[in-house]
Amino acid sequence: MRRLLLALLLALLMLAPAGARAQTTSASPAVQDAAQALQSDSVYVAPDNNAGITPADADRIRAEIRNKGEGPIYVAVFGPGQGEPAQFGRQLVRALDADGVYAIIAGPSGRSFAGGSGPNSGLARGVAPRLADEALSAERSNGATAILTDFIDRVGEARINGGKPKDSSSSGAAFIVVIAALFLVGGGFFFWRSRVKRRAQAEQTAELRKVADEDLVALGDDIRALDIDVEMPNVDPRAKEQYARTLQAFEQASAGLREARRPEDFRPIGQTLEEGRYAMEAAKARLEGREPPEHRPPCFFDPRHGPSTRDVEWTPPFGAPRMVPACEADALRVEAGEDPNAREVEIAGQGRVPYWQAPAYYGPYAGGFYGGFGGSGLLTGFLAGSLLAGGWDTPAYGGDWSGSGGDGGGDWGGGGDLGGGGDWGGGGDFGGGGDFGGGGDF
Repeated sequence: MRRLLLALLLALLMLAPAGARAQTTSASPAVQDAAQALQSDSVYVAPDNNAGITPADADRIRAEIRNKGEGPIYVAVFGPGQGEPAQFGRQLVRALDADGVYAIIAGPSGRSFAGGSGPNSGLARGVAPRLADEALSAERSNGATAILTDFIDRVGEARINGGKPKDSSSSGAAFIVVIAALFLVGGGFFFWRSRVKRRAQAEQTAELRKVADEDLVALGDDIRALDIDVEMPNVDPRAKEQYARTLQAFEQASAGLREARRPEDFRPIGQTLEEGRYAMEAAKARLEGREPPEHRPPCFFDPRHGPSTRDVEWTPPFGAPRMVPACEADALRVEAGEDPNAREVEIAGQGRVPYWQAPAYYGPYAGGFYGGFGGSGLLTGFLAGSLLAGGWDTPAYGGDWSGSGGDGGGDWGGGGDLGGGGDWGGGGDFGGGGDFGGGGDF
């Protein structure tokens, strides 16, 4: 009955004026400048860039694109302190509305790199983040121009190879040989092991389903708390639009939860709940006559707190200090030396623990909340076993990002620390196809 009432309310709200429903978040001025320049060029370099890219370097990058890119590639180098690469990448894909591969340098220091692809890039899904990682590892010590040209070369080679890295075919063949050998040498053990794995996967899925349902119920409670306010006379139609998006996210997450059969299926559920949380905060702001908050990553300590207000330095148990996004209340607690108000989950044999101490199979769901913001360095290594498993996701913790009112296209992931800063990465499909990701400070 609850979901039926919510669905009916959503249908009524969607009768609001089309102009209100069509409203989307505009690109930042810096991205607008880049998009305008890239209408007639393949490389945009902000005059105040901190990456050390000169006009001569920009010409070299253009030549590399022409000679080895094997298709459209767009490079945008922004000044420091204006936005994260994934954030600018999403906006740029939408603002430019052009097929191809994108490489972004931005971030607080102006030295964070992200590479990825928009729609019809000529690359298979997940390839662009991997190439960003490889370019970063190969040329980290040689500076931004070397990283960008190496990335361009790898993109061209992958396009020639049918959209996949050169070693993909041989890796696939080797995998087939290994599987065949397993069947020949130990078929019985293989099938026994498969049954054990399926049983473990079912138990993990049941555990994650309970956690995700808690988050879904919390969002539903907040939706009901706004019912009366949204129905008052003379309500800002933009508040109704954001509220409708919250309802839509609730229904989408509910459907995803019903269909989830393995831990990986929970990634889009986390992403959708994050979208709903932000839309809820935006609706509250409109109802109070305020502008919506910046669409920042959720509070790291509990994504149910909504979008973070700033980054705060925090030291996890047995870990090194790192910057994490936090809501204002948790940021003040951490700065006062107190424990943050953490999201806890029930783990067999451990009781309730902060979610970042959960087993690695929590990774897809937890990482889904941050899929559009980047941050392999933010999340990698927290979940028990995640270091052995290679992190929350490979090559980054991101995943699909396809919320209503999305920012364009791209699945961002990959990259790393270029020197002088924390790791950066992450990604997701942002509604326009393709994939985006990567990053780090150099």
